[in-house]
Order: sequence, then structure tokens, then C-alpha cells
Amino acid sequence: MKGEPMKKGTSKALSKEQKAELQALAALSDEQIDTSDIPEILDWSGAKRGLLYRPVKRQITLRLDADVVAWFKANAPGGRGYQTEMNRVLRKHAQRTLNTRGSRGGTRTASKMLRPGAKSGNQSSAKSSGT
Repeated sequence: MKGEPMKKGTSKALSKEQKAELQALAALSDEQIDTSDIPEILDWSGAKRGLLYRPVKRQITLRLDADVVAWFKANAPGGRGYQTEMNRVLRKHAQRTLNTRGSRGGTRTASKMLRPGAKSGNQSSAKSSGT
């Protein structure tokens, strides 16, 4: 799969039957909807907010020293996930700089752009880079 072009989704128009089915479902009250196959959750004490958040990514072209890229690739499991690790290191540096400088020295705008407490990528597979 890796290396293959992504398949673009197509938004096909709904058929008359599909539209009619959706309208019929929308007309049902909550009590009329059969939820017997869905277990009801009564205890939310273990729930964690924000686990499904995925940060918005922006594709850029960035020129880096070849040895830096080689180091991240060599330290990534199977050479994969090195860009996520680079993003994690950059975010950690940005947060540290923001915490050190506070709102002085041009970081006022940066503090609005950087989400406080945000984590990037898959934290469970991120290696400690010592930064």
C-alpha cells in the first residue's frame, strides 16, 4: 500500500431510494429508533476527552541538512514515522521557547498560533530524543 497514489473519494449523488430511506429515518422519534444492538454506557468515569483529536496538518516543502534527515530516519522504527518525530521535536522546542520567553520578544503572535498542551503524532511510538 505504501508508495501507491491515494484513491480519491467520489461523492456520488444519492439515489431516490436512499433519499427516501434517510427521510424516513429522520422522521422517527428517539424512542422509535432500535438501539438494542448498542450497549448503553452508564459509567463515564474512565472517559477521556480529546482522544480522537487529530491536528490539522499543512504540507510544506522544507529543505533540511541531509545528515539531520538521515539521523531521524535511522532512529525511526523501520525508517517510518521520522516526519512525525521531527514535528514532535519542533513542537517541543516551540513550547519550551514560548514558556521561557513568555509574552516577550515577538512570541505574542506565536502563543496564539501554538495550541497549549497539544501533542502531535502517535505519542506511544515516539522515541525520546533528549530534547
